[in-house]
Amino acid sequence: MLDTKGYRVGIIGRPDWKTDKDFLKLGRPRLYFGVTSGSMDSMLVNYTPLKRERAKDPHVPYHSGIPDRAVLVYANRIKPLFPDSTIVLGGIEASLRRFAHYDYWENKVRRSLLLDSRADVLVYGPGEKQAQEIARRLDNGEDLLGVPGTCVVRRELRAGFSVIPSYEEVSGDSAKFCEAQRLFSNRRQLAQAHAGRYVLQFPMPEYTTADLDWIYGLPYSRHVPPGFSEFALARFSVVTHRGCIGDCSFCSLALHQGDRIVSRSEGSIIEEIRRLTRHPEFKGHIDDLGGPTANMYGMDCPAPCPEGRCLPCKKLDRSHSRLIRLMKRARAVPGVKKVFVRSGIRYDLAMESREYLRELCAHHISGLLKIAPEHVSPRVLRLMNKGRDRSAEFRRLFKELNRGRRQQLKGYYMVAHPGTSEKEACELARHLEKLEREGERPVEGVQVFTPTPMTRSTCMYRTGVDPITGEPVYVPRTFAEKKAQKWLLEKSGSGIA
Repeated sequence: MLDTKGYRVGIIGRPDWKTDKDFLKLGRPRLYFGVTSGSMDSMLVNYTPLKRERAKDPHVPYHSGIPDRAVLVYANRIKPLFPDSTIVLGGIEASLRRFAHYDYWENKVRRSLLLDSRADVLVYGPGEKQAQEIARRLDNGEDLLGVPGTCVVRRELRAGFSVIPSYEEVSGDSAKFCEAQRLFSNRRQLAQAHAGRYVLQFPMPEYTTADLDWIYGLPYSRHVPPGFSEFALARFSVVTHRGCIGDCSFCSLALHQGDRIVSRSEGSIIEEIRRLTRHPEFKGHIDDLGGPTANMYGMDCPAPCPEGRCLPCKKLDRSHSRLIRLMKRARAVPGVKKVFVRSGIRYDLAMESREYLRELCAHHISGLLKIAPEHVSPRVLRLMNKGRDRSAEFRRLFKELNRGRRQQLKGYYMVAHPGTSEKEACELARHLEKLEREGERPVEGVQVFTPTPMTRSTCMYRTGVDPITGEPVYVPRTFAEKKAQKWLLEKSGSGIA
């Protein structure tokens, strides 16, 4: 994207952080060092939910090639080597550590990543607009204060900023931690004090359909380098939209990509698919057509509404009509044999359009459709902000629409989420055992809840309180209890991965 704008970009991928050699390879950049840990948080990449090193897992050893807290490590390597260079942090790891945050792996509240890294500016969210604006300003010798979608550290509190509880307050006071959680937003000017200095957040820039059409219309090589095999499935995938209106308590997406849908135009998506058919290694299969939740394409907000309130809004178009039209056009592109939807769907929304489900089941499933009921306990689902469990109803509908086809439905479930005691875990295990007796293998995977920075569920884990209602929440904290809850589901014999 920067290259298209006329800038030259050098990339040092997975540098050896134990020496200076890799960081010196390209010399001092004219404008800035952009530092990221990749498409996933380094701590999630390097550790299991029970804090076991993935590299030492005897069953599935995985060496990521990046250090713990990679953004912090890389920035602190660069600073003494190039003390006068501008350092810009970005990516999911930086985005969700822009304020004081609970760190599950150290079991404490850490400062904003901006202070510990000594960086000049932090980009939160997807970041394309910010990267361009930062480059333009530095090119023109302008200050970086006020770039939309960024955070900076200043000694003065500027007018117009809403103050959230300070690092010192949220570190020692659960009520203040919950207060800060309620105030987090991508749309506000926020300030948080850290020992006399302020982390200032400027609201995220608005992304439009035209913006996404331009970004995804660039001539990407789709080359997957050696050592990055985990990206192979994404190679011939097509992103249709950004954002998510689900607002699940455990998900960080709303505070990263945003809590509204921004869809690409149908023409832009079809043109990208046509380009794929000309790729010398394309075999005719689109690996995935979707986004954070595949069937939210086209559910763009027609008018501004309160934050996080799109899903229950009566103005929301649940017909899936734009998506149905897109799917039909996509599979009709010459050279395309199959267009798969692998990114998972919001099944409760899908139930509102039988036409969409017919299209999906008849043409776009690779034999397996993924959904995420997460749990069956009404209390746990409420704390997850998932609504009531309608998975049994959806399973009946799925069977009806797939008579004569070998299509399977697999669900993702979560254990050890705040509010889940042994009682709720047993309730879920009995539910899955019932499905097993009825001849289904209902589980694709079970995730042990991992507290990640800035989510509502992490706030519950840290404080034992629901930050929205103020009610006490039971929290399974010990590894023994978390293992026991997962074992209950494994014992149910539901084919858990």
